[in-house]
Amino acid sequence: MQKDAAIQVKGTAAPSRGFSNQGQWAKFWNGLRKDKLTVAGGLIVVIVGLVSLFAPLIAPYDPTVGEGSMRLMPPGTPGHLLGLDDQGRDILSRLIWGGRISLITALIPVLLTFGFSLVLGLIAGYSEKLGELIMRTLDVLFAFPMVLFAIAIAAVLGPGMLTIMISIVLVLIPYMTRVVYVATVTEKTKEYVEAARAMGATKPEIIFKEIMPNVISGLIVYSTTLIGVMIVFGAGLSFLGLGIQPPFADWGKMTGDGMKVLTQGAPHVATIPGLVILIVSTAFNWLGDGLRDALDPHKRTQ
Repeated sequence: MQKDAAIQVKGTAAPSRGFSNQGQWAKFWNGLRKDKLTVAGGLIVVIVGLVSLFAPLIAPYDPTVGEGSMRLMPPGTPGHLLGLDDQGRDILSRLIWGGRISLITALIPVLLTFGFSLVLGLIAGYSEKLGELIMRTLDVLFAFPMVLFAIAIAAVLGPGMLTIMISIVLVLIPYMTRVVYVATVTEKTKEYVEAARAMGATKPEIIFKEIMPNVISGLIVYSTTLIGVMIVFGAGLSFLGLGIQPPFADWGKMTGDGMKVLTQGAPHVATIPGLVILIVSTAFNWLGDGLRDALDPHKRTQ
């Protein structure tokens, strides 16, 4: 009877959200291309990434060297398209170089947290005893505001890029783990998991071969959206003086420096980097929304 049951459930297919054939891949890419906001967001992300990557070749000036005689010159100044800041440094060059730091401090922590939260959420969702311990421990982190983490870490390590990255990791772990946890709890009760158990699959095989492909898409979407949020968060820490320190260029630090000269008739010093932060973070949100729709199995089969 047990053998018959195993044979019967063997044909039960997992409702995978992955892509098992070229047709599904084609529908995925077509879904992305049809969404104009997703395309726009993707183009902005790619352009900003490439410009930041090739900053040494593209930036017209050294971002740390200024000309005191030209401080606070407005956009359109000959040789300085976006003007100069309070120390006579070229704003366009600082934006290009600052993109490197702003993107790195958001991307790397999100990617690191992605892998850690995926494993943690899968284990917590599948095992009730471990799940209770893990999720109650992570609930403690929910009680602390993001900035408090950064202040505490800065008190130990000092302000800088490492402070921003560690703060982001600690802030994101409970949120990203909960996304995987909830999805895993839902998936583990489905027929394809019961079929795997009946066929003698081990717990690691069920968790990482059967359940993981069906929960990872939601985490990908969530992580993409979070990158935009963490760009704003990292910029905010630099604005407060807890992040990147002078003379290095960072969008948040540029905005903070610009706030000091708003009353001196130079609003462009703060406004331009502020707009860049807004545009890039919004682009990641658009890209995340597009991925959510493209990875939705119900919409993909339409």
